[in-house]
This record gives sequence, structure tokens and C-alpha cells, in this order.
Amino acid sequence: MSSGLNLAQHEAVNYLQGPCLVLAGAGSGKTRVITHKIARLIQSGVEPERIAAITFTNKAAAEMRERARGLIGKHASKVLICTFHALGVRMMREDGALLGLKPQFSILDSDDVVSLLKDAGGTTDAATAREWQWTISRWKNMGLSPAEAEAQASGDNERITARIMARYEERLSAFQSVDFDDLISLPLKLLRDHEEARQRWQARMGHVLVDEYQDTNAIQYELMKLLVGFPHRPDARFTAVGDDDQSIYGWRGATLDNLRQLPVDFPQLKLIKLEQNYRSTSAILRAANNVIGPNPKLFPKTLFSELGEGEPVRVVDADNEEHEAERAVARIQSIRAGQTTEGGPHREFKDFAILYRANHMAKPFEQALRRAQIPYKVSGGQSFFDRAEIKDLCAWFRLWINNDDDPAFLRAITSPKRGIGHQTLAQLGNFASQYKVSLFEALFASSLPSAVSSRALHGLHEFGRTINDLEHRARHTAGKEDAMRFLTDWLKEIGYEKHLYDSEDNENVANARWTNVLEFCDWMAGRCGGDIEDATGAQATERKSLLEVAQTISLISTLNEREQEQNVVTLSTLHASKGLEWPHVMLVGVNEGLLPFKLGDDDEHSGRSDGPMSEGILQRLQEERRLMYVGITRAQRSLAVSWTRRRKKGRDIVAALPSRFIAEMALDKGTVKEDPREKLKALRAEFAKRAAVAAEVKS
Repeated sequence: MSSGLNLAQHEAVNYLQGPCLVLAGAGSGKTRVITHKIARLIQSGVEPERIAAITFTNKAAAEMRERARGLIGKHASKVLICTFHALGVRMMREDGALLGLKPQFSILDSDDVVSLLKDAGGTTDAATAREWQWTISRWKNMGLSPAEAEAQASGDNERITARIMARYEERLSAFQSVDFDDLISLPLKLLRDHEEARQRWQARMGHVLVDEYQDTNAIQYELMKLLVGFPHRPDARFTAVGDDDQSIYGWRGATLDNLRQLPVDFPQLKLIKLEQNYRSTSAILRAANNVIGPNPKLFPKTLFSELGEGEPVRVVDADNEEHEAERAVARIQSIRAGQTTEGGPHREFKDFAILYRANHMAKPFEQALRRAQIPYKVSGGQSFFDRAEIKDLCAWFRLWINNDDDPAFLRAITSPKRGIGHQTLAQLGNFASQYKVSLFEALFASSLPSAVSSRALHGLHEFGRTINDLEHRARHTAGKEDAMRFLTDWLKEIGYEKHLYDSEDNENVANARWTNVLEFCDWMAGRCGGDIEDATGAQATERKSLLEVAQTISLISTLNEREQEQNVVTLSTLHASKGLEWPHVMLVGVNEGLLPFKLGDDDEHSGRSDGPMSEGILQRLQEERRLMYVGITRAQRSLAVSWTRRRKKGRDIVAALPSRFIAEMALDKGTVKEDPREKLKALRAEFAKRAAVAAEVKS
């Protein structure tokens, strides 16, 4: 079962006696260790249903399920492999009633949250509401209630935000809704406050495996501890797999304190380091080890590779962003044409990635790739579920599941429009607020006729009856064919196709949006038929009702898991690239003020001097260094790092400096400064030579 594992991996897989921390360096085979450990646990007698593997993205969970299936077979479908948030949904659907939440609660997306906060804070400004959203999210991830947040608020702004948070929480409760942060904080509250539920969930957790452990925040760690029986079980059965050198999500609450605290909370913790890298050449790893070297180490480790020295890391300087993009394209063309030893068999477009610090940096690279007719995709672009047409349909589903979901009600009743105007909705809203009921519940109140006109009342009642009828039919519609028939009939009934074409001036845009709708319906029907797994890790072969499938939708951030791999160059932010790898990587915009990102408030190069830094700046610099390390370790065969002498800053062009990380990385003499213009010149000469030879053969 554990064949092909190295000694450290073998030790991690076979250690079953108690708490275990696997310190898995980049490319060291951590997913392999987790899946083999699941197999080993089953082999040792742990029932598959009592094993939980928790990770951070739906995509990572889907990949882990697939690999577990390949290794374990049918038992893999019984193992709970999901994200922290999906586990939270499962816990709340089962036990949320203990916290006053009905099983059909709604999960609000970011836009819904902003709408609620605008209402709670009495503003129409979305930017202000988004600032409140970030602050409230940070407080929730610290486990703070509105009262606790207000008590420790620093300044009037935070005090006001804490009061808005209290009103926002009241609205969430009234709408029987939760936001994404609640999917961790409410399960934690459940386990803390309800002993019977705590014992039941602990009994179900024979062994918990946590992937990307360094990305956990404070309340995720508290939730994990309670699930594994802390503090009553010092021999708690869990395996945390992570890497302190890849902790790059401090801005969203992830904390290395969780790694520091683990051996304190669990003195019997077994530490196993995975230091052999199976991804990158020695030249690339040396650059990575050099860059991360100045950071303080919780658990020192040094990655090594047996893949050989490989090509030296290239450093490319450019005049400006456009020149940098041209050089990146020239490099891709050069490697693909075989004018370098770096290519080998890895010359398809999908073998290349261009990575940068921030989304706005993609534009010149997109333009240069289009000019060169090189296909590409921008990773981390708009999610399928962020498209207006998909959000419209999901609002209807949310309303079937939870009639008290007011944001969903307002979207569904106006998409498509059904002769119910804003004035009527305002009157309905005032009525619902007065009687403290949801908008849907207000539809059927005996005193509503006194608040709206008889014509408006007829339209509202008709909408209410439609929702009730659709909910009943969706509950009793199961399997792929029936679900597809239902969805097709429903779209005709509400006239959604006509609504799309009427609301778009451009017919091609309307066509594309309607295609998205049909694709979404096909995907939904596939889930009902058991063709596609749901986000909570339920068995793929299980037939489900349309209503059951609709309940999992809010949890799925993208449809990436069903995309076929495309043969295109990837453009991606460094944050979005984590967990991925490519044969050829170009790190671009590696300038001071970009990577590391501007460290001080005033000076773009603050923190560059040799003088003492504040603790805050020092911590940010360390996280930026880890981000550079993550970028370097995405590369398998070749790595080029580029910077520009000048950059755009607003309307001005300013002088720019290479990042300090280039100097740190280039301590090795093998690092080569490259001029792709020379390479391109050689390439053209080679093409001319080939053409001359071909002409000679013909003659």
C-alpha cells in the first residue's frame, strides 16, 4: 500500500499512535502522503466513515477524492474529504437547530453581504460597505462577537463598525442566513456550548487530516482541536500537514501561531519533515532555499532534489512593463522552438506560466500574448457563479430552500421582471419590517391588502404561489433526465431567455449568457444524476433531488473541477498559483514596492534600509518573502525572474529598483542574466538557416 514512498513519507503514513505534524516542503508529495495515510488508517481498522480529510479549496478536495479513489477504491467514497466550510455546512444542516438555525438556511455570497451591510449601516456606498465587510470578517475569524469587537475597538470607526456588525447579525438571524465566516464560527460555537453534539461529532472523527495547515486561522484551529477531543485526549488522532515557508494568507487571518501552538497544546506531537522535492531541479531549489533563508524558522528544513542541477535560474531586466511582456513572449517562443536546452519535451503552451504579485499587472502580458497569437487564460478571473445570469437562477433556488432569504427574494422577483415595481417592493419591505417577518412571509399576511394596491397584491400572491409550486416540484424531481426537463420547463415558464435577450443590446453577449445558463442547467442535472460529486464530498453515484443539489450550490465557488485541461499559457497571481506547478515559470514585476509589496505608508522602498524595522513591517516582509518562495517553487524545469527599470505609477513613469529578493536568490553563481533579444536574434537566424536548407533541398 505504501510502495514508492521515501523514508520520511513512509514514517508519516505509518504513524497512527497520536497527534502528528507533517512539515511538507514545496513539491514534497504531501497529497500522496495524505491519500496513503487514509488507506493505511482503513487497513488498520478505522472505518472509512470516521476519517475526515479537510482542505481549503473545492478543487483541492476534488483532486484528493480522485486520488483516494485510485488508491483505495470504493471505500474512498465513504471518507469525508471536503473543505472547512463544507464541513461547517454539514454540521449546521445536522445540528444548526441547537443554535436557532433551520436546516434549510441560506449561505450569502459576498454581494448579498454588502447589500445587507449597506442596509445595516444606512449607506448606499458599496466601497464603505466592503470596508465594513473586511473588518467584520477579520473579527469573526478572531472569534469576536459584536460586543467583544466594540469593547476592544481602536477609535470611532471601529466602534461604529462593531455596532453595524450587531445590526448585520440581527438581519442574518432574521433571514435564517449565514455568511462564509459563520460556517466556521457557528460549528465552533456548537461544539463549545453543546456537550451532546460535541461528543457525537468527536465520536465520528476517528482520525482527522488537515491539509495546508499553515493556512488555518485562529477559529479553524479551535474547531479542529474540539473535533479531535482537546483537551481531554492528549493522544488525539490527527495529522496536520503544512509548511511554515508557504504561509501567505496572513491578510485573511491565517496565522503561524497555529503551528507554534501545536506542540504546546499537544506535547506528544510527532514531527516529521518532508524535505525531498519531486518537482524542481537543484538550481531552482537552491534559489528557493536562499530566498527563504533570512526568515526565522519554526521548524528548520532544507529542500533537496534528485532531479539533477538543471538549467540555471535566469534574471531578466526590462525597460518597462511592455518591454518585460515582450521578453516573456520571446522566452516562450524560444523554448517552444527548441532553441534552448530548457525545453525538452515540455514545449506545449500549458507548460508555461507567468506569475505576478497583483491582478492589474496582467494587462501588458495579455496584450503581448494576443499580438503573438499565443492562447492564454487568466487564472483567478471571474468565477462562473459570479456571472449575473447564474446568480439570478441561484437566487430562485435559495428561495425554494429558505423562504426567509430576503436578498434572494428581491433578486428572484425582479429577474426576470414580472410587473412588480420598486414602489411595491418598498411597500412590502416596510410592511415586513413593521411586523418583523420575512418578505415572503409578508406575501400571505391577512393585513397586506392595507399596505399595497389590489393589482400589486395579485402579482405578489402569484409570485408566492409560483415559488411554493416550484419548491414542491424540485423536492420531488430526482435524477438527471427529470431534473433537466424540470429546469428547461421552468426557464420557459419564467421567460428567462427572453429576459436575457431583452436586457442586452449586443446579441452575441446575450447568446453567451444564454449558453452559460444552459451549461449551468446541464451541470445541475448531472449532479442530480450522481455524475458529479457535490461540494460536501457526498458519493458521486448517489441520485439526488433538485432541491438537495440546490442546497450545496452556495458552497461551490467555481466550476473549475469540470473543466478539461486547456493547452494555454497561464497568467496568475502568486497567491492563486499556490498548489500548482508548471515546467516553465516566469516571475514578473519582481521590483521593490511590488514584491515585496509597498511595506510602508509613505516610501515605496521603506524597509529597504539596514536600520531597524517595526514589528509590523518585519512580519509583512517575511510574508512577502514566503510569497516569492512560493513563486519560485512552482517551477519544475526552468525559472526566469524579471524586473523593470521604470514603471507606470498613475500617469507618471517612475524609476524602479529590482527586488531585494533577486539579490537574495542570486547568491549562487549559477544564476544567469539573460537577454532574450539575443536569443530571438539567434532564433531568427536559425529559422533563416532552416529555410535556406529547405530551399536548397527543393532545388
